[in-house]
Amino acid sequence: MAGPAGRLEAILMHPERPPRAAAVVCHAHPLHGGVMHFKVVFRAAKALQEEGLAALRFNFRGVGRSEGVHDEGRGEQDDVRAALDEVERRFPSLPVVAGGFSFGSSMALRAGCADPRVRALFALGFPLSMLSETSYLQACTRPRLFVQGAADTYGGAEAIRGLVSALPEPKSVVVVPGADHFFGGHLDELQEAVRAWAARRPWESA
Repeated sequence: MAGPAGRLEAILMHPERPPRAAAVVCHAHPLHGGVMHFKVVFRAAKALQEEGLAALRFNFRGVGRSEGVHDEGRGEQDDVRAALDEVERRFPSLPVVAGGFSFGSSMALRAGCADPRVRALFALGFPLSMLSETSYLQACTRPRLFVQGAADTYGGAEAIRGLVSALPEPKSVVVVPGADHFFGGHLDELQEAVRAWAARRPWESA
């Protein structure tokens, strides 16, 4: 698909029936091995697909076959917007959802909270301790899901609950007991949390 720094490698997962919504799913930090094929990213997209969403995964600039170079989270927000453009072009009548894993969750929330096309958002392994500020979340009143490992080194159970409790409604948080940042050994719980959230069609209440 077309991106602001060149072509972006992407995979679009279609549901078995006509889609009820379309989603963009963003991957972890490009400089730490993040790619759209990460298990967490795939599982999230699979959960959305199971609930009737078309799910677009893509590689940020400079990752895999995507053109361009890493831009410290600035241009990557533009990449998210390009992915939103793509799903809007392919599914012009459908509501749009955006989310991601780790670095990708912060990029999706930053771009998505500012984009009126995005009706609901999700953050998996939100890297709280790595972010200089999260004030942009305070103005975001679209439905948001946070799924976090209780033992996440970038923000465990207490940290994520503290963050989410201060945010405006509607919001939900799922803390997976025993899970680390990558949800190792807990991918089924992660996938079910995303699936159950999507089953409630949060984009309809935005």
